[in-house]
Amino acid sequence: MNRLDDILARELRVLFVAINPATPSATIGHHFATPTNSFWRLLHVSGLTTRLYLPAEARSLLDDGIGLVSLVDRPTRMASDVRREEFRAGARRLATKVERWRPRTVALLGLTLLPFVLPDADEPGPGLKRATFGGAPVFVVPNPSGRNRSYPGFAGKLPWYEKLAAHARAT
Repeated sequence: MNRLDDILARELRVLFVAINPATPSATIGHHFATPTNSFWRLLHVSGLTTRLYLPAEARSLLDDGIGLVSLVDRPTRMASDVRREEFRAGARRLATKVERWRPRTVALLGLTLLPFVLPDADEPGPGLKRATFGGAPVFVVPNPSGRNRSYPGFAGKLPWYEKLAAHARAT
């Protein structure tokens, strides 16, 4: 099984932070490669990217000023299989990356990440948070996984990605 590479550059418009790779994505070797995951389509339809990328083209996200990292490198079948200590260690590594690469916005892919990245955040739900992480604003969008039942389907998630796109254009 492959470890998925970080996609990073200095001063990105948005740095997306995934929970961890799904086992099929790690096996294939590409971020968000499972057919039920709408990440790539959400990025394009929301206006965050200029075109629809395929998982194998993930490095091309840099052309649109977008980066992608996983908080936890270990692939699992489900995000619930990630241990709390892995989340905490991942948040420490993420802080170093954010301070080094200085993205304009850190976008968390799912509320699961919020207590580890911003443990003192008191605003529930997705959207822009008042607190920053490593000096960058934090915006939470629904996890794009097809297993995410809190924001069902593409239409339930898209408005939050559109709000992130508007925020990214304004910063």
